[in-house]
Amino acid sequence: MTPLLFSTIEVTRQAFYRTSLSYAIVNLKPIVAGHVLVIPQRPVARLSDLNDQELSCLMRSIQQVGSVVERAYGADGLTIACQDGKAAGQSVPHVHFHVLPRKFKGDRFESNNDEIYPVLEDSERTLAANMRTNVTIEPIKVDADDDRPPRTLEEMEEEAKWLESLFIEEGKSDS
Repeated sequence: MTPLLFSTIEVTRQAFYRTSLSYAIVNLKPIVAGHVLVIPQRPVARLSDLNDQELSCLMRSIQQVGSVVERAYGADGLTIACQDGKAAGQSVPHVHFHVLPRKFKGDRFESNNDEIYPVLEDSERTLAANMRTNVTIEPIKVDADDDRPPRTLEEMEEEAKWLESLFIEEGKSDS
């Protein structure tokens, strides 16, 4: 199996969904339970850099991953976010979408839904700082800089295997 790179970082063990043109990984420091990333296979910085086939596959992947993650985490909806370009807050030069399962009750942002966006932006900055220090292909490591400690590779791999099993049960296939 070909290793998966998110910019320069290998994320193969965190992956739970893969097509010929996109993949999904669990998050190192999830903002809410089930927070995952959907990423095109080809490392491009901007949405406009994707060709029609890649963009179409990426959107289908977001839809399929979102559907499974929403059910798996008992969510009532999804926040789907993409910062497209540095001016928009994109900190990793590889297009990626955050998919976050959301709940009416029990969601850390239930009292003010929009509070999730600054936290998401902070999450991007943390990842960018990590990318600057890890230019070789290795598992992601970050310092605990807030109340969300980074998970171990083993913890992420366990969640990825569980999520992958849900796709297998549903018969989801390559796009």
